[in-house]
Amino acid sequence: MFRYFLLASLVGAAGSVCAEPLSFEAALRIAIQSSPDIAAQGAKVEAARAAAVSAGRLPDPKLALGVENLPVTGAEKWSLTRDFMTMRKVGVMQELPNGARRQAQVSAAAASIAKAEAERHLTILSVRRDAALAWLDRYYLERQGGLFDELEHENQLFARGVQARFAGGGGMPVDLVAPGQEAADIADRRDELTAEIAKSTAVLKRLVGAVADEPLTGEPPDLTLDSQHLREHVHEHPDLAVFVPMTEMAQAAVHEAEAAKRPDWGVELSYGHRGAEFSDMISLQFTIDLPLFPSTRQDPQIQARRQDLTRVETEREAMLRDHTQELEADLAEYAVVTRQLARLREMHLPLAREKVDYQFASYRGGKADLTAVIAARRELIDLRLREIELESKRAIASAKLYYFYGPGAQEPFSSKEVVR
Repeated sequence: MFRYFLLASLVGAAGSVCAEPLSFEAALRIAIQSSPDIAAQGAKVEAARAAAVSAGRLPDPKLALGVENLPVTGAEKWSLTRDFMTMRKVGVMQELPNGARRQAQVSAAAASIAKAEAERHLTILSVRRDAALAWLDRYYLERQGGLFDELEHENQLFARGVQARFAGGGGMPVDLVAPGQEAADIADRRDELTAEIAKSTAVLKRLVGAVADEPLTGEPPDLTLDSQHLREHVHEHPDLAVFVPMTEMAQAAVHEAEAAKRPDWGVELSYGHRGAEFSDMISLQFTIDLPLFPSTRQDPQIQARRQDLTRVETEREAMLRDHTQELEADLAEYAVVTRQLARLREMHLPLAREKVDYQFASYRGGKADLTAVIAARRELIDLRLREIELESKRAIASAKLYYFYGPGAQEPFSSKEVVR
């Protein structure tokens, strides 16, 4: 109950922040604090810790009550006191599993806790990464929206230039229509962008709540990446960290199966009460398992547990290869986008601006028609939008690498950041 109260308090605290603009760091913090997935994983950790308390303990003792040697024929039938062999019996029995079995149970419980904690850490990283990607996606979409504001202003200036030329006796009447058509095209593209921003906001709201409706503030972080370091530490990916306790759990299962070949013990102490003329008696009895047929009982179980261990180890190797491939693909995409962005800024954009200036100058001088000017302007608009798109792709690619392969996967979380 305390955990749920704490979660509700934190969600309420997150709601109280809604009056402030949402920064990148705040989005990540609120997403971690209010995530039900993280809270569920925290409960899983607590459940594993609670279950571990009983691991390796002796089974509960058993109370035995009964009657021995009760006559059912003859003069003493159904009498509890007249026959000297009849006893009313009370006893206590205790099973004693062998030490290897109990130690294997302790190891399995410890591995179960470690697995739950690793999965919780992985969930925290997933939530933080998803919040980062959602914030970045909306940020760059809104950057495109700001660009459309500039484009509308530029189009108004363009329309005045066309009107001035026509008033001076240049151009054709049809030229007066072109700026309006371009304005309509810009408005259509703005509407499409507004829908994309709404979708992005919905994704962000799923992670941070109502604060997603607030305006964004601040700039995206500069996430420094070292490609060589990422390649050398791909085996430390959080997904792979879960396999460490999984392997330990499988090994403990093998040891427990092997321990079944060792006999378990049992002891029973009982007290027998007879008739008044007879003395009472006590009994002490030991039991021991006899694993006489291991080929059809214990050995198949041992083999099955060993195959489970092999499966876990093989799945880890497969996942390592998958993440290695994914890392190389992400690094390649990041490098390509970085080069494309640099080339666009250094070559494509300056040339496109020059082209627009030359075409408009030619149009004013009567050496070119307005169609060429419109085409050059649309080419420049597409390139300016492409610049923001490439910035977004590079930021998102770097965030994915940083929070699962880079330093972001190793950063500790304070108790204030995470619901426990």
